[in-house]
Amino acid sequence: MSQAQDTETVQEDGVIESVSGPVVTATDLDARMNDVVYVGTEGLMGEVIEIEGNITTIQVYEETSGVGPGEPVENTGEPLSVDLGPGVLDAIYDGVQRPLDVLEEKMGTAFLDRGVDAPGIDFETEWEFTPTVDVGDTVEAGDVVGEVPETESITHKVMVPPDYEGGEIESIESGEFTVDEIIAELSSGESITMHQEWPVRQARPADTKETPTVPLVSGQRILDGLFPIAKGGTAAIPGPFGSGKTVTQHQLAKWADADIVVYVGCGERGNEMTEVIEDFPELEDPKTGKPLMSRTCLIANTSNMPVAARESCIYTGITIAEYFRDMGYDVALMADSTSRWAEAMREISSRLEEMPGEEGYPAYLAASLSEFYERAGKFQNINGTEGSVTAIGAVSPPGGDFSEPVTQNTLRIVKTFWALDADLAERRHFPSINWNESYSLYRQQLDPWFRDNVADDWPEVRQWAVDVLDEEDELQEIVQLVGKDALPEDQQLTLEVARYLREAWLQQNAFHDVDTYCEPKKTYRMLLAIRTFNDEAFDALEAGVPVEEIQDVDATPRLNRMNTSDEWNEFIDDLESDLEEQIRSLY
Repeated sequence: MSQAQDTETVQEDGVIESVSGPVVTATDLDARMNDVVYVGTEGLMGEVIEIEGNITTIQVYEETSGVGPGEPVENTGEPLSVDLGPGVLDAIYDGVQRPLDVLEEKMGTAFLDRGVDAPGIDFETEWEFTPTVDVGDTVEAGDVVGEVPETESITHKVMVPPDYEGGEIESIESGEFTVDEIIAELSSGESITMHQEWPVRQARPADTKETPTVPLVSGQRILDGLFPIAKGGTAAIPGPFGSGKTVTQHQLAKWADADIVVYVGCGERGNEMTEVIEDFPELEDPKTGKPLMSRTCLIANTSNMPVAARESCIYTGITIAEYFRDMGYDVALMADSTSRWAEAMREISSRLEEMPGEEGYPAYLAASLSEFYERAGKFQNINGTEGSVTAIGAVSPPGGDFSEPVTQNTLRIVKTFWALDADLAERRHFPSINWNESYSLYRQQLDPWFRDNVADDWPEVRQWAVDVLDEEDELQEIVQLVGKDALPEDQQLTLEVARYLREAWLQQNAFHDVDTYCEPKKTYRMLLAIRTFNDEAFDALEAGVPVEEIQDVDATPRLNRMNTSDEWNEFIDDLESDLEEQIRSLY
């Protein structure tokens, strides 16, 4: 937070009246809602959340033990904002955008003292700036005036801040500059630097919000094949402990075809963020061949960090995502998990003695979730570019109970639901996404893209798979009563086809070099191979071949090896040919 370093913005002091965990009340403080304040003699960062007469209520983003009545409170007069500019990518922040590597260097230890602070981006590093406009050109709010090679993968576009009036460019220079040095002067008297600040609770302006029509290709067969999400869409991944929420989020962060990934670890265990920090610099971006970290921003607000900072970290992440969206990039935001965020709101709400809603959550839980998810979308930006923010939030319902308030309120908002199943996880079926409970409302608007870019019959083949899995679900109830052998042969064969759909197609190994990512064409070809087996097998059954002989065909076990084959196209061609030849030889 740059304003945290700017002592000139600090206004008159107030005095602490009471302290209750992360909630502090102060008197005689001249402040507005959402102003950033510094609490106590150690200057702990906080935010004004309620004003009633002379009493100001503050949520403090650090541990408040030892802070007592009578200590001063300083008001900055500025809302909680993030620093935006070159240097945001390949960075690791806490929930209020303090760079953790800088704080560690400052403290000389991984254990941070209270009150320590640093700006969100480095104000001393010089960046190579190349103008894209000339003197005499007219620019407006949001227009791009130049470019900076921020990382190996991403070109940072320097824009006129959205709250500027704009005007004719009177001077602009190329060369190396720090983020707070002036690079352009406008006729309106405004000066442009590479640095912007933006309040985290205020959405950045856009021209229009459009219907998304391009999928966010994840490389995960069950997601791309059955429950796709659009670029600019919203999705929820609810599931109990150990069902694979975090690994699914990691897979999306690694392989989704977004230009930029913002990964928010909100209240999760530290070892999960450690895995991201260790893996991402070593992983290769499939699009550019560069390190994956060069297009990623991490916000780590783990479970051992102060609870109030969880409440802000989601907003910090979405604001950074909107900033890159304004440049014309497609951004994917992973929030893990929104349940911890909601629990932070419940903690603050209870300290404020507000009337509780269901299960103690605040009555405004649904509104807060809506405010977050509605900032996702595909947008026509005010500078004429197109960009998108895709918001994917994990939900951690206690005991896997999807009827609890956070899950239910999230389901009312998002359009894609990936339901994780503890039973599937126990059977070591991963991703453990339950295909009977999950859904995507983007299918219809994304079908034209899949028809044009994968196969004309993509929707039909997908629907065939859905129908087979639905029929298997119904038959399983009968099987549990009377056994599989009591079923007619055609239903036994349906169960065999469904087994290959589950084991060869829906299951995917995130830790296998080949199977970790599956492009849409391979997803389609694998499904087509299983359908080839289905069609040939039912033809043989109609010709009088016993179902046991069909199941014993030598080629069928190779369906389970399609996923790990390097030369998958040739492998599947040979497999389909062998299936046809061997099954037809039975009659």
